[in-house]
Amino acid sequence: MKALFSVYDKTSVIEFAHAVREAEFSLVSTGGTHASIQAAGIPVQQVSELTNFPEILGGRVKTLSPIIHGGILARRNLASDKEELAKYDIEPIDIVVSNLYPFVETISRPDTSLNDALENIDIGGPAMIRAAAKNFPDVLVVVDPSDYKWISDRLKPGSASLDSFTLNERKELARKAFQHIALYDTAISQYLGDGYSFDRSEITFGYNKSYNLRYGENPHQKASLTTDPLTTGGIARATQHHGRELSFNNILDADAAFRIVSDYSDPAATIVKHTNPCGLAIHQDQPTAYKKAFKGDPTSAYGGIVGFNRAVTAATAEAMKGVFYEIIIAPSYEPDALKILKKRRNLRILEIMPSEGFYENVEVRKITGGALIQMIDTEAEDLSLWRNVTNRVPSHKEMLDLSFSWKAVKHVKSNGIVIGKDNTIIGVGVGQPNRVTSVHLAVRTAGVKTKGGSLASDAFFPFPDNIELASKSGITSIIQPGGSIRDQEVIDAANTNNIAMIFTGVRHFKH
Repeated sequence: MKALFSVYDKTSVIEFAHAVREAEFSLVSTGGTHASIQAAGIPVQQVSELTNFPEILGGRVKTLSPIIHGGILARRNLASDKEELAKYDIEPIDIVVSNLYPFVETISRPDTSLNDALENIDIGGPAMIRAAAKNFPDVLVVVDPSDYKWISDRLKPGSASLDSFTLNERKELARKAFQHIALYDTAISQYLGDGYSFDRSEITFGYNKSYNLRYGENPHQKASLTTDPLTTGGIARATQHHGRELSFNNILDADAAFRIVSDYSDPAATIVKHTNPCGLAIHQDQPTAYKKAFKGDPTSAYGGIVGFNRAVTAATAEAMKGVFYEIIIAPSYEPDALKILKKRRNLRILEIMPSEGFYENVEVRKITGGALIQMIDTEAEDLSLWRNVTNRVPSHKEMLDLSFSWKAVKHVKSNGIVIGKDNTIIGVGVGQPNRVTSVHLAVRTAGVKTKGGSLASDAFFPFPDNIELASKSGITSIIQPGGSIRDQEVIDAANTNNIAMIFTGVRHFKH
C-alpha cells in the first residue's frame, strides 16, 4: 500500500511519515517534502519517479498526472477500475497527506505583488485532496497536522492496512479536507474580487474557529469564536491582558463599545450595556471624558463595558476606581494603567486594533433559509445634505451637540433617541416600537439635565407629539433625517416651541 506526502506546512510531518512507514506503507513525495523525509532517513520515492515525468513549469505541474489521480480515485471494490489500473500499470494510493501553499500568509504582507499571490495559489494540492476526499471509503485524506497523532496511534506496525479506521472517521477526514479547500478558495475569491460586490451572484464567507465559548447569549446555547483569515485586528483578535475568559455577550458588547468610540476623532469614552451606549463623551482630557460618560447614566454603568479610542492613562484608571465593570477595551494602555487595572481580579482588559480586510465593509446576518448582507453604516456624513428647517438656527454650541449626538444615535437600537449636551450623552431611548416612548425614556433618564440639550433621532418623527414632549423637557435643538409625510407639522411644532431643527437626509436605523 502507498502513501503520498505533499505538504507546505511540515509541522510533525517527519514523525507522521515515520509512523506510516512503520505500518509498511511505501512513501512517495514531492519537492521539499521529499527532501525533508529523505533527510530524516525514511525511504521515500520521488513523485517524478512514480509518474515517469519530471516536474515542469517551475514546479507548477508535479502531481497532475493520471498515474497519481488514477491511483487515488480508483474504487477498490469495482472490478473495472482494478482492471484499468492493471492495464496502465497504476498503483493504488491509499493515504494522501497534503496541505496547501500559504496563500493567505502571502497576501497578508503589504508588499505582496499580484505575481506573488498567483504563484501561491495551489493547484496540485487541492486536486489531490479533492480526489482523496471524494474516494474517502477507500483513501485516507489528511490535511490537518493535528490529526497526525491519533492516526499514527491507529496504524498498526507492519500491517499495511487501513482496516482500523471506521467509515465515519474517514468521512470526517473527508469533510475536513473539503472545508480546508473551501476556505482556501474563498480567500482567493475575496482577494481577486478586491472586496465585496453586490453584483456577484455567488458569495462565500470563510472563517477559522478560534475556540468554543462557555455558551451563547444564554446558557442553553452553544457558541464559538471565529476569525476571518483575511482580516487583521478587530475584537476577534483582541489581546486579553487580564481577567476571566470572555463570553458571547462580552464579545458583542466589547465590539459595540469599540465601534462607538472609533467613530470619534477626539478622545472618546463610552460605557455600553447590551450593545447600546448608556454613557458616551468626548473631551481632550481622557479622565474627564470618562467621568462625563459615567455621569450620563451612573445607574446603568454598573457592570458595563468601557471603551476608549486612545491609550488608557493611569489617571483614567484611577478615575474608574469604585465602579464594577466587566471589560475595558482600548487600543493600548500605559504600563501604570495596567498595574492599577489588574488589581481588579475579574476585570477583563482587552487591547484591540481596528479591523482591516476585504469584507470588513459588510455585515452578514443569518436568517431562516439564507442571509442578509449589507454595507456597514460607517460612511462619513455628507454635511451638504444637512439643512436647517426651522425659523431658529442652532447656535454654535447646539450644533456641536447635534453633531455629537447624531454620531451616537446610529449605535443605538431603533427606534433610537439620544440626548446630548456638552459633548456627552445624558439620555438614551432604545428599541421601542413607538418613537415617542423612546423620547420619553431618553428625557426621563436625562432628568433635569435635559434643559438646553440636543436630541438626535435615528429616523424621522411621524407626529409632532415627539417634538412637544421634547420641548416640555427642555430640549432646544433636534437633528433627524426628515422625510415624513407630516414633516411640515413637525416643523411647525418645532417653530411653535422655539426649537432649532436640522434635517440630515440620512437615516440610521439599527435593528
